[in-house]
Amino acid sequence: MKFMRLGTRPDNFYTEEAIRTVVSDLPSDLTIRVNNITYLLHKFPLVPKCGLLQRLCSNRGDSSRLTLELHDIPGGEDAFELCAKFCYGITIDLSAHNFVSAICAAKFLQMTESIEKGNFVSKLEMFFHSCILEGWKDSIVTLQTTGKLPEWSENLGIIRKCMDSIVEKILTPPTKVRWSYTYTRDGYAKKKHHQSAPKDWWTEDIANLDIDLFRCVLNTVKLTNMLPPQLIGESLHVYASLWLTRSTPDPETSVESSSKKRLLETIISMIPEDRGSVSVGFLLKLLNLASILKASPVIKTQLIKQSSLQLEDATPSDLLLLSSGSSDDNNNNNRIHDIDLVKAVVESFIMRWRRKSYSRQDLIIKVGELIDSYLQIVARDVNMPVQKVLSLAKALPEFARPEHDNLYKAIDIYLQEHPQTSKEEKKQLCSIIDCQKLSPGVCAHVVKNERLPVRTVMQVLFFEQERSGSKATRRQDFQHSETQSKTQQYDRRKTNSEDHLKSLQLGSSDAIRSKTPDSTRQKSEPESKHKSRRTKVVGMGSQIVEEGSKLDSRKTGIQTSRSGDGDNKGRQR
Repeated sequence: MKFMRLGTRPDNFYTEEAIRTVVSDLPSDLTIRVNNITYLLHKFPLVPKCGLLQRLCSNRGDSSRLTLELHDIPGGEDAFELCAKFCYGITIDLSAHNFVSAICAAKFLQMTESIEKGNFVSKLEMFFHSCILEGWKDSIVTLQTTGKLPEWSENLGIIRKCMDSIVEKILTPPTKVRWSYTYTRDGYAKKKHHQSAPKDWWTEDIANLDIDLFRCVLNTVKLTNMLPPQLIGESLHVYASLWLTRSTPDPETSVESSSKKRLLETIISMIPEDRGSVSVGFLLKLLNLASILKASPVIKTQLIKQSSLQLEDATPSDLLLLSSGSSDDNNNNNRIHDIDLVKAVVESFIMRWRRKSYSRQDLIIKVGELIDSYLQIVARDVNMPVQKVLSLAKALPEFARPEHDNLYKAIDIYLQEHPQTSKEEKKQLCSIIDCQKLSPGVCAHVVKNERLPVRTVMQVLFFEQERSGSKATRRQDFQHSETQSKTQQYDRRKTNSEDHLKSLQLGSSDAIRSKTPDSTRQKSEPESKHKSRRTKVVGMGSQIVEEGSKLDSRKTGIQTSRSGDGDNKGRQR
């Protein structure tokens, strides 16, 4: 950061209790009180440079000793002391940290060019335009300090000029960024050579601003439409991580809760409407905070809708954020998973999915897999009620689960972690499982699972037997069609050979036909022979098909008996 040094004399102000005095051979003839500090100073260095003091002193007449009250000077005693030291020629250092208070106090004291050439205000303005506005962090720090003197800063144009400078630099292409900035993301510092600054190089520095100033800067950037929504969303994520999601607020502390709630509502209001501008994990974090802080239903509804727009991109870990426990607490036993909030997001997703005529089937299947994976995790919570698990599992339509293996695993985990579950509750849990959508491996596990109701096991055995019978029938039909195909091929080859023989006979000379008056009788003899042979071939093919059918029926009978034995064994269990 840049600074400006004025004056050459050493600092000879000293303090005795609440009195500040300048070391001098001349006695003090001007007493100025600022708040709780009394300054014993001299007229000759201050009055010529301060138009306000000139007017106040002229109103008091030719009194040798004057006492003035300046309690309303902007910046207080620190700002007045900077102005006083400038008048005495004492060395002072000006930077972005004290510029605002210094120029406001100088304006209050009327230390302008009309009073004396080269006065304090002109030097401060030169420093402001040539150093502060040209710098990146200088502009941000200066803008942040305007919060102490908002009215003065607004009237002097400091806020507007700083914002314009910051926005202009944010919109600068990353390849042209030449000033220093803060960027502490993982992996960036390890890179030795950077051809250009990262696209979100500016997000961490403006996150130090007050929420109102941050909102003004970001809204101005959004209005230009020069940056993608993802960069706006990233800046919101960085700001929320710094001020909002780093620690879980205590809802019992009214002051802290009110401040956090206002901060949350402001951040939510700035989220771009574009899908993917912020991650679904970030949205779910905000939704969890809104639930903890008891935000308005409008805010929660907005977050639920925005989260549902990207639910297919979420992970089970993202959904686990929705809990009333501390986000810093890694012990899941101290967390209360908010199933109702997850269900609300899922229902919003399904409602939106059904409204679109071109909705993709794979999206809702992906959400189904997400919810089943989430259920497998929360099923380990010993305090999780059965009805909560049932309500979330039933929130998905049937076509969202082409297979029920993951749903069965979640229910099995729940029964294993909750041995006190009653028979009626077990029936309710297992009633949502479709046995026809279980893989053979899972069906084998179901049969051996002693935690399941007998009715569920019997259903699986029935469907397995039915599945085995349908497979045997399909094999029989396939073998029958294969034999029939071979017979037809043989018949076609035989027909082709007869046609060839017939063509040879038709190629004989007309003389032979004339010598044989009864040609019709001679022609019918080979045709009758052909028919007799065809009958024999067809009969042989039929016999082959019949034998194959008998063989398949015997095989099917064996398989059925084996399946029946397996069923009996399963029932004996």
